[in-house]
Amino acid sequence: MHRRQFLGAAALGGLAAGLPASAFAADTAGLPNLAAKAVPIGNAERRARIAKAKELMRTHDVGALLIEPGSSLVYFTGVEWWRSERLTAAVLTREGEVAIVTPFFEEPSVRESLGIEAEVLTWNEDENPLAAVAGWLGKRGLAKGRIAVEETVRYFAVDGLQSAMPGARIVNGAPVVRGCRMHKSAAEIALMQIAADITVAAYRHTAPRIEAGMTPADIGAIMKAATTALGGRSEFELILLGEASAYPHGSGKPQAVKDGEVVLMDCGATVHGYQSDISRTFVYDRANARQRQVWDQMRKGQDVAFAAAKLGTPAGAVDDAVRAYYQSLGWGPGYKLPGTSHRTGHGIGLDGHEPVNLVPGETTKLAPGMCFSNEPGIYIPGEFGIRLEDCFYMTDGGPKWFSEPPSSIDRPFA
Repeated sequence: MHRRQFLGAAALGGLAAGLPASAFAADTAGLPNLAAKAVPIGNAERRARIAKAKELMRTHDVGALLIEPGSSLVYFTGVEWWRSERLTAAVLTREGEVAIVTPFFEEPSVRESLGIEAEVLTWNEDENPLAAVAGWLGKRGLAKGRIAVEETVRYFAVDGLQSAMPGARIVNGAPVVRGCRMHKSAAEIALMQIAADITVAAYRHTAPRIEAGMTPADIGAIMKAATTALGGRSEFELILLGEASAYPHGSGKPQAVKDGEVVLMDCGATVHGYQSDISRTFVYDRANARQRQVWDQMRKGQDVAFAAAKLGTPAGAVDDAVRAYYQSLGWGPGYKLPGTSHRTGHGIGLDGHEPVNLVPGETTKLAPGMCFSNEPGIYIPGEFGIRLEDCFYMTDGGPKWFSEPPSSIDRPFA
């Protein structure tokens, strides 16, 4: 679990002793580049993805699929772009053809990251890019029928496509996109494993450098510098201290490391686009009996979830198993606090949060290649929270950890 948009300067709490963040981040000498041998996704794999999308479009009676910039565009085409009022998008057909529509003046830049063979359709400022899409699809006999849009495509593009193709029916492209992206390949798993290894190594570098009086910003600076030195791109450093740990995404109140109080760290890295998401919770100096008990119960919750993650099991059943265990201990019930106020886990891959989730009512069945976080935190408002988060992926033999959960509150980074 993480939140990229933090709560501002108040939450970060300033810098200990007035020192700049760089003072805490400088000591990274000797950290190896764990991503040096990471192999990025190649053209052959992207072609295989398009072939699978082609099959799924035929299965779901879809003629074409429209994708805006973001992780799905990277997934299928390699194009790394951003969303603006000027539409850049990809169109995939059920015959396996691909077109990229982009402003005329952006074509050279877009081609720089294009990783597959595709026709590039350009438009000028006084032209309608969706008309270009409609014309290209019309030439392929797809002016009518079902045209899918990736589920995060913005309304103006959906509305514009419908206006440009009045004979078509615009439908949700999730069955096609999710049908591809939810099942990670060996190459994707390998990149996610490296990202997880980097985050674990960065934790081990950071932990012994934490001192009383440090703020979340101080700790985050050390973690970020270590992640970068280890070869990852730092995605987020959410550090919650003391009572703030009772609120999954923190508090705006000033925070500092204190003896006997909880330190909750939720951090992640990216390697060639693929992410890790790992949380660790410990107590600075010495944990008391209540903190130890809650930590042990939460840690057991991870094991309950992992054991429930069997091939063919509905994803929601994993969360159900954890909540039943927690309720037997007096937490909850359901989302009630004190207890677990969020889902047990989320999908992960190119995005830190991807479909589907380990959440009550989710009927999607677990299958090889699916990747999830496992983080059934326990939160006690006004006191503290405990969250341990490790991701796993489904194999033909069941779930396998990307990072091994810690064994005790005294050895959270072992």
